Amino acid sequence: MQAIYNPAQQENQKLEKQMKKILFLLAIGVTLGLSAQAQKKFGYINSQELLESMPEAKKADSAWQKYGASIETQLKEMGTEIQKKYTEYDEKNKTWTDAVREQKEKDIKNLQQSAQEFQSGAEDKISRKRSELFKPILDKAQAAIKAVGNEGGYDYIFDGAQLLFAKEGENILPQVKAKLGIK
Repeated sequence: MQAIYNPAQQENQKLEKQMKKILFLLAIGVTLGLSAQAQKKFGYINSQELLESMPEAKKADSAWQKYGASIETQLKEMGTEIQKKYTEYDEKNKTWTDAVREQKEKDIKNLQQSAQEFQSGAEDKISRKRSELFKPILDKAQAAIKAVGNEGGYDYIFDGAQLLFAKEGENILPQVKAKLGIK
């Protein structure tokens, strides 16, 4: 018996062959993609250790501490002034006229309010000053990390303080320190 020519059957066979080729190529692509993923290079750094080793950070921290101390001194001076006014009021209020007494009470309340406003704004000022002082240092550190990452062919660099495990050979802290000129 001779096979009967069936165009629909031949078309289905062609489609099956094309689908097999597509699946084969897709499998190869997935395999290559997974092997490329396995070849990613990871590095880590302890950014806190890096910042502590940067001379600029030590200077910025010192300046920030001095700024905080000057704010604290201003607060103490305000407190001393309020205490002085209150002591004066306590000692002399019986000898003053009502108008003078009211004015002194108003002065003390105004000083207390000013001190409270200054104190509430002081924390924000100190925080802004820290950000202002450390921003250029953090930018410099980030630029050095990026440069070492590009030069070393790293795909990802993690902050070592956030890792639970890392191979010792992949710590890029020495290279970043060298890039920044830190021993």
